[in-house]
Amino acid sequence: MRSYRKELFFEIPTRRALVNITPQIEECLRESGVQEGLLLCNPMHITASVFINDDESGLHHDYERWLEKLAPEKPHSQYAHNGAEDNADAHLKRTIMGREVVVAVTGGKLDFGTWERIFYGEFDGKRRKRVLVKIVGE
Repeated sequence: MRSYRKELFFEIPTRRALVNITPQIEECLRESGVQEGLLLCNPMHITASVFINDDESGLHHDYERWLEKLAPEKPHSQYAHNGAEDNADAHLKRTIMGREVVVAVTGGKLDFGTWERIFYGEFDGKRRKRVLVKIVGE
């Protein structure tokens, strides 16, 4: 069995963004040489998310509006966590969007549904963050 590990780095210039990272993940899969197995992808930060969905701009806009309704950024004073920091909303958004994805690898490809893509969700950007890619299989 093979095991592959790589860290990807992102520095999003805005506070929030959804980034399609499928091409970077597919490159990791090619580098790994794994043909049959599992791929795990997760951010190494508690204010970011990795999730699977459709790469459609209207949906991305819907996510932004929905997340802001559930956990609005401002006023910062509404959150007990906000004292030295102002990112309580980012922690909550990450919880809503999830921590990681696991994708089957079949025939050396990500075994996706028709419109599925992997996204990095940034909820407290403007600094460098890491995403872990771990692939195991044969």
